[in-house]
Amino acid sequence: MITDLQKQAYHRDGYLIVPKLFSQEEIDLLYAVATDQSVVSQAFDLNDQSGKKTKLTLWFTAGDDSFGLMSRSRRLVEGVQSLLGEGEVCHFHSKVMQKEPHVGGSWEWHQDYGYWYKNGFLFPEAMISVMVALTDATIENGCLQVLKGTHKMQRFEHLFAGEQQGADMDFVREAEKVSELVYCELKAGDVLFFHSNILHRSEANLSDKARWSVISAYNLSYNKPFREKHTSCIEPVQVVDDTALLASGQRTVTQADFLSKDKEITLQDLK
Repeated sequence: MITDLQKQAYHRDGYLIVPKLFSQEEIDLLYAVATDQSVVSQAFDLNDQSGKKTKLTLWFTAGDDSFGLMSRSRRLVEGVQSLLGEGEVCHFHSKVMQKEPHVGGSWEWHQDYGYWYKNGFLFPEAMISVMVALTDATIENGCLQVLKGTHKMQRFEHLFAGEQQGADMDFVREAEKVSELVYCELKAGDVLFFHSNILHRSEANLSDKARWSVISAYNLSYNKPFREKHTSCIEPVQVVDDTALLASGQRTVTQADFLSKDKEITLQDLK
């Protein structure tokens, strides 16, 4: 699925967009599961600096529900393998991002490894995030923004910004001087692969259209965290065929090991 040119672009820029990796029929099924009460009822809010709320539902083990079959699909796992290189691909967690019209909050500048460092992972190069757009993501409704190439700057210190962890803005401002700002606009079904150390953010959704996505985070099995209690991140993915998602029909996320806000390690002072 991933060409040599795409691999080069990922390692150069820190992100890669693959258009139309999921069909409209598959997206319709995933969106129906995302908006089901089994997912929505498990969501928690994080306030941005303006007080607007970002909302997400996060779980660890990739099971036999529709999102588990998506995360374990050959197209995603082989894509991750191609970009991360040698090692056994494991599913760290998945999260449904729910940015509702007019009220969905922003995400501050951060690196995913700025969070995952606090979970005790040692090797950022062994980690990646994969966003599947469930609705169109535009500048107007708060699509992801990246600072191109900042994955090569390694990890910045992360501090509280509202209820979120945000990268040290002195360093972000310096990065902005030398790195191109890219708006990662996506159509539903497009997939964005992004490095664990790339600086990224998103604006609040001030439009009248929702922005929903699901992000699956992956890790290579040798990268064993010393603080993270969930073991999915070091258990190799049981890959399923790409046809499994539609063949199984709509399966809600009912037996998942959901994360609760009070258990989120990045919200705790570890010093």
